[in-house]
Amino acid sequence: MINIVLVDDHELVRTGFRMILQQQPDITIAGEAGSAEEGLRMIRAVKPEIALVDVHMPGMSGIELTERVCRAKLSTHIVIVTVVDDARLPKRLLDAGALGYLTKGCSADELVVAVRQVAGGRRYLAPAVAQQLALATLDGMASPFDVLSSRELEVAMMLVRGKPLTIIGEQLNLSPKTVSTYKQRLMEKLHVDHVLSLAHLMTVHGLLETPGHAGGAMTST
Repeated sequence: MINIVLVDDHELVRTGFRMILQQQPDITIAGEAGSAEEGLRMIRAVKPEIALVDVHMPGMSGIELTERVCRAKLSTHIVIVTVVDDARLPKRLLDAGALGYLTKGCSADELVVAVRQVAGGRRYLAPAVAQQLALATLDGMASPFDVLSSRELEVAMMLVRGKPLTIIGEQLNLSPKTVSTYKQRLMEKLHVDHVLSLAHLMTVHGLLETPGHAGGAMTST
């Protein structure tokens, strides 16, 4: 039996996934979470084979969740399901440790196939995404965010959501001084000098769904 945890801040999306997946005799929904923080706690407690995770959620992002699951060497395989199909975002998520990547426009059959394939330890990429990644490799396309470490990317994602350095430090178990050092380092690497510029760059490269997600970023400069 394939145990799955659904992590998405939209209840209707979780309901749709649940209705599709629970019809399968070899799949069971072990739990649902409306945030990445709650999802991480559930993954640690339930230890499902698969976690279906949205990228863009309030609070911790799907990228951060993926990296924390992999860093903790948990056995759960992450399948990302998102509206974003730009090749640069899947590449970053696959580098972070995700084993599957689907867009929310996928069919019910594709969702089931992806879950079974990833449960068997094999990678699954939506065909359109796989094609984009192949073309990106041929074209030599790179994202400026490829130069960031996982921790620097985590800090960047939290900065553009307007979180103060003290809060980022508390959530990452780092001192505010260390967070400040990460902030300075990542901005130098990306050649930006303001959190709003950072948010714009993230939006252009598919790491933020819309500019609106960076709403209080000015308070973090």
